[in-house]
Amino acid sequence: MEQEASEFLRALRGSRSQVQLARRVGYRGNPVTDWERGERFPTAEEALRIASLCGVDVAAAFARFAPAIPIALSQSSALAAWLSAWRGAIPLVELAARVGASRFSVARWLSGAAKPRLPEFFRLLDALTGRLPEWAAEFVPIESLPSLVGRFRAAEAAKRLAFELPWSEALLRVLETDGYRKPRRRGVSYIAACLGIPNAEVEACLQKLLVADVIEKRGRTYGVKSQSAVDTRGGQAALRALKRHWSLVAAERTLSPRAGDFLAYNLISVSNEDLVRIRDLLGRTFREIRTLVAASKPEQEAALINLQVVTFDCPEPRGPSVHARDRRA
Repeated sequence: MEQEASEFLRALRGSRSQVQLARRVGYRGNPVTDWERGERFPTAEEALRIASLCGVDVAAAFARFAPAIPIALSQSSALAAWLSAWRGAIPLVELAARVGASRFSVARWLSGAAKPRLPEFFRLLDALTGRLPEWAAEFVPIESLPSLVGRFRAAEAAKRLAFELPWSEALLRVLETDGYRKPRRRGVSYIAACLGIPNAEVEACLQKLLVADVIEKRGRTYGVKSQSAVDTRGGQAALRALKRHWSLVAAERTLSPRAGDFLAYNLISVSNEDLVRIRDLLGRTFREIRTLVAASKPEQEAALINLQVVTFDCPEPRGPSVHARDRRA
């Protein structure tokens, strides 16, 4: 991530000279030259301070990237707490392996005992979310980051298609699996059988993904050009339609479940406080699942996961209650 970090810092500098930026940040010397050459780097915390001094609303950038995970920038360990929220219950050994750092170093970064340099923060963020290009695009124009722009555009194209053709996102997940890469399993019929949809729908999705440059033809097979998590946040109407689609897919599967499916429900009555706790628990579970998926290797299975809480909001009774009438009598 050294190249990505250098590009990011160069983009923050904008039209300023290196010396101007160094003076604005408060340095007597000029470390900016070394940063942009990739010879050494500021901490991620310092990079965020530089972003703020360059006119970026850092809190707003984080909020746009992850509305459900707030960051308290006024606190000294804000970045560590934010990263820890993404980590959830992922074992430290596993996360360290993904990042390519020692378990000791990762533990210190997540506890706030040590501050990661910008490339280390990038590795950690990408291992946790798979969405580094989207995070960077909240701070600087993505076109100023040649190392990330390809992944960003592919993710944006996949996002658009996920709303237009919901099965296209599931198709991408099948293309990433080891099973698809095996001989005799590379045709449209194999993908259709995996997903349980007609061949014609698979072919339509493949053509759209090819035109959008999300996938490429590799001989007789297809491959995903740039693997990245697809963030499908968007307009409320479109997002609701997408959630409805995948809820219906899961509902259809209840009629003929496959081996390995987990289909369960639970009807409950709880206090308001405990319902909030349940929602928070499911939210954390959802984030932990995304973190697991972001760096799971090898990719052997494609699956759909739905997490839902549906409340039955009982209306308040109209008019006087029975007890009130009894008291008047």
